[in-house]
Amino acid sequence: MTWSEMRPLLEQASWDTFYMVGWSAAIAVAAGLPLGIVLVLTDRGGLLSNSLVNKVLGQIVNITRSMPFIILMVALLPFTKAVAGTTIGREGAIVPLAISAIPFFARLVETSVREVDGGLVEAVQSMGGSTWTVVRKVLVPESLPSLIAGATTTVVALIGYSAMAGAVGAGGLGDIATRYGYLRFETELMWITVAILAVVISLIQFAGDYAARSLHRRGRGSTAPRLRLLKASPSPKSAELLTGGPAKTS
Repeated sequence: MTWSEMRPLLEQASWDTFYMVGWSAAIAVAAGLPLGIVLVLTDRGGLLSNSLVNKVLGQIVNITRSMPFIILMVALLPFTKAVAGTTIGREGAIVPLAISAIPFFARLVETSVREVDGGLVEAVQSMGGSTWTVVRKVLVPESLPSLIAGATTTVVALIGYSAMAGAVGAGGLGDIATRYGYLRFETELMWITVAILAVVISLIQFAGDYAARSLHRRGRGSTAPRLRLLKASPSPKSAELLTGGPAKTS
């Protein structure tokens, strides 16, 4: 197969892969972030401690994460058909990709949020901050570098999942590698596909690591310095600015 024949195939396959991974990653982050935070808040000793909710959500996450992607994709065929209207092509792959990535990212969020200094949470609470204020002013900003690293890991994993989805008719680079490289013995095309995937993954990992390191180094968006100062020398005015409402007085 000549380059002029391979080029349109690779361009379309690359676009299909970016489309599937982009949408599924956006859904995974949008759903996995609050899910991971809820797992922390409802855990024993959390701000919204509720063992029943925590155990139910934890079991759902564990079961979904334990299923191999191919099996999960087949099991979700009726649900995928109902949501996307099809079970094939890139639209049909987005649903199982997103569902497989949500619990994966949620566990990464849970780990990141647990690393936040508990003293900062107590500082906001002592100034009358609500649970929403703690999440918005402390948990998310303080864990942001780690959250970006987790999102990067999730996107890289989704690229691998999309290649597996391509092997069963979802399109993308995995479909090209299987249909042409393996079934038709177009070895050159298969290795070009592998090279494209390797370059894309490397670029995404580099960008994610750079963003996480930059935020960690600069402390961008961090409320920790203000919280420590307010805890040492609190004032009603500063507490009101931080918590978004009047400070509680004893």
